[in-house]
Amino acid sequence: MAGLIAITVSWALVSLSGVMAPGPISAMSFSQGTQRGFHAGPLISAGHALTELILVAGLAVGLGQVLQQSLVAGLIGLLGGAFLLWMGVDLVRSAWRGGAMLNSQGGQGAARLGLVPAGALLSVSNPYWLLWWATVGAANMISFLKYGLLGLATFYLSHILMDFGWNSLLSLIGASGRQVLSERVYRGILAACGLFLMAFSVYFVIAGIGFLRG
Repeated sequence: MAGLIAITVSWALVSLSGVMAPGPISAMSFSQGTQRGFHAGPLISAGHALTELILVAGLAVGLGQVLQQSLVAGLIGLLGGAFLLWMGVDLVRSAWRGGAMLNSQGGQGAARLGLVPAGALLSVSNPYWLLWWATVGAANMISFLKYGLLGLATFYLSHILMDFGWNSLLSLIGASGRQVLSERVYRGILAACGLFLMAFSVYFVIAGIGFLRG
């Protein structure tokens, strides 16, 4: 059991470094926190956690080799870029319109999806998220598999706790800021988050083309 605890601590630190890296999930947790309050982060994390549950189960039976194929990563990059562009444009449009935004009327693209589905789609649309799991995640999983189902469950739960903690913190910061920020500053933050997602969309498309070219 001491061995399981040791590798769990190590894996939690590896997970935290990945979770805290700037990305679409972080941007949406913060921006939706400003619009909907603290619960946005946990709900986005729930969708993210569902995709990771499926992915971890797949990795346990050999999915990692499929995800590392250039064609798969390339197609994910192109489709993911299109999805992030839509999300980013929606945030920028909401910031530009202003009006009742402080009453949480912005970001209707995410509202139509729901925060849990949005969290799931933001995850699977990121080719680097999949490749991170197919490489870093799969490599760390090996140490846990010798503990059977207990090890696999510990591997998964210790990772998603980092996700929930970080994304909830970001949405809490966003929700708290909503109470003290002027509408102009608030709209500027939303626009910045939208531009951030749009930049990631271009990055994903370029990466997708690169993967397809080999």
